[in-house]
Amino acid sequence: MHAPRPARPPSATVPRRRRFTARTADRHELYQIAVQDPESDLGFLERAFRRWRKRTPYHFREDFCGTALLSATWAGKSAHHTAEGFDLDAATLAWGHAHNLRPLGDGAARVQLHQRDVRARGRRPADLRVAQNFSYMVFKERAELLEYFRAARADLARDGVFALDHYGGLEATKELVETRRCGGFTYVWEQARYLPGSGEYTCHIGFRFPDGSRLSRAFSYEWRYWHLTELHDLLLEAGFRDVHLYFEQGDADGEGSGEFKLDPDGRTSRECLGIVTYLIALP
Repeated sequence: MHAPRPARPPSATVPRRRRFTARTADRHELYQIAVQDPESDLGFLERAFRRWRKRTPYHFREDFCGTALLSATWAGKSAHHTAEGFDLDAATLAWGHAHNLRPLGDGAARVQLHQRDVRARGRRPADLRVAQNFSYMVFKERAELLEYFRAARADLARDGVFALDHYGGLEATKELVETRRCGGFTYVWEQARYLPGSGEYTCHIGFRFPDGSRLSRAFSYEWRYWHLTELHDLLLEAGFRDVHLYFEQGDADGEGSGEFKLDPDGRTSRECLGIVTYLIALP
């Protein structure tokens, strides 16, 4: 399953001099370029882990892993780093195996991909388990999300860390369309519908190309928008002992800077139009 990060700056790995068109482009590749930055994400997560656990994590679990780019990047760190990815989409997992795991060579054996529900147990408890890019919002009922958090707590190393990110800010639930240039194409993020009474939240990702062609709504999401305080309380109810909030810091224009700071009240990010917050949950 793919999910967005609307305020993500373009990745440093954008291919140069590529001529993308709707006919030739691969939507999974475009998504990885526009939305994901695995080195930065894993760098932050490892720093947070070491702060709270005073050791190095080695076994990584990526829920809703999609193409498993994070898992592949993790396993590429050393011969001691292993990963498991969980997702229900067989075609996306196959794409990730071909494009992200196969280039690891022998290291690909350190990644196990499972076409299973994220509430299923892994082969062994994870040191660091993540649900990136707001993908848990696929659970629309409180009981379902609580069940997922309880499963995550039960299948985590005793001194492990469960991390998930949240999208908030002044425009998070506003119906809007935003665009951002990403090298050889334009990334389109559409917040199509938000119903405050039910929390129903419909979003899309599309891509536009210099020749005028486009991939409209290449990815679509039918979610429930969960507020940060709801997630915090549910994690505690699921059995986590502590939940620490790392807010993305805003720049002078009220945009997210990509830097995260431990900030329990979110005082430094109150005016951000779109803000990503990491919840670091400790069993």
